[in-house]
Amino acid sequence: MAELYARYAEETGISPGRLRRAVADVGADLGMHPLAPLELGRISEAEWGGRVRAALRARHPGLDLGAARLERFGEQWLGGRPGNPVMAAAVRAVRAAGHPVGLLTNNVPEWEGHWRRITAPAGRFDAVVDSCRVGVRKPDPAVFRIAAEASPTARHVLVDDLAENCAAAEAAGWRTVCFRDNAQASGDLSALLGIPLPGPGTPRAAGQVTSGRPARTP
Repeated sequence: MAELYARYAEETGISPGRLRRAVADVGADLGMHPLAPLELGRISEAEWGGRVRAALRARHPGLDLGAARLERFGEQWLGGRPGNPVMAAAVRAVRAAGHPVGLLTNNVPEWEGHWRRITAPAGRFDAVVDSCRVGVRKPDPAVFRIAAEASPTARHVLVDDLAENCAAAEAAGWRTVCFRDNAQASGDLSALLGIPLPGPGTPRAAGQVTSGRPARTP
């Protein structure tokens, strides 16, 4: 998220702090979490962007918004953005080891083309639970029940970059890997599943003999 905010600031001149506050203002006006109106499909991207534009103008009357396509926010926020090749490779390795893989995402109807392009290198998902389609978003406990019902397996691991989402998943009986960076996440997931995964810093899979040399990964 920090990288997305930084790139957006470079393209539009709207600093992360100003954008976050404007988004929070829109959520507060609607009595919801800052991004919930979009991620629950309660408001269109165009209407949301117009509200964000108005909030920015109210807080910063002199701010130049000419480069910001706020009513088509997803195009600028995600358009052309690359995926994470290390984690995509880890997902493929998890699947190759025989584990089903699902996608549990807080997302926006108008952004589906973007996130599908970004996640395509990870391969197919056995289940997809999208907040804007099911009307519930992380960290609501209900979304983990919905995901569990859609899953072909009885045990679940959530990899997520937000602590509140990981805490909610753990409360629902899931195991979690809280993503901080590629090396940490791939290493934690490797240890949790007991399989080798690609990525810097990946620890040896359970039972692998220490040789004094770095473990080889696919």
